[in-house]
Amino acid sequence: MFERNIGPPEVARRLRVSRKSAYRWYELWRDGGVRALVSRGPSGSRCRLSPRCLEQLAAYLDEGPPAHGWVEDQVWTAAHPAKITRPGIPFDQNRPHDR
Repeated sequence: MFERNIGPPEVARRLRVSRKSAYRWYELWRDGGVRALVSRGPSGSRCRLSPRCLEQLAAYLDEGPPAHGWVEDQVWTAAHPAKITRPGIPFDQNRPHDR
C-alpha cells in the first residue's frame, strides 16, 4: 500500500490497526523496503501445553462461555480460559487458578 502512496492513516483504517502501528510499518518500509515488513514469527514464550491438552482446550472453547459458568458473557475474554480448571490442562503453571 505504501508503494501506491497510501499513507499510514489510511493503511491503519483499511487494516483495522492503530495509527501507531501503521506509522511504525511505514518507517520500516521506508528504511528497508518490503523485506523489512516480513514477519519474524510469533513472539512470546513457546506454548507448554501438550497436543492432547491443546485439543481439549479447543473443545472447551468451542463449547462457549455459558457452558463453563459465564451465563452473562457470550464471548470469551482473555481471562476466561485461564479460569477453566480441568484435570490435565495446566492453563497457567506460574499462578494459582481462580476456583
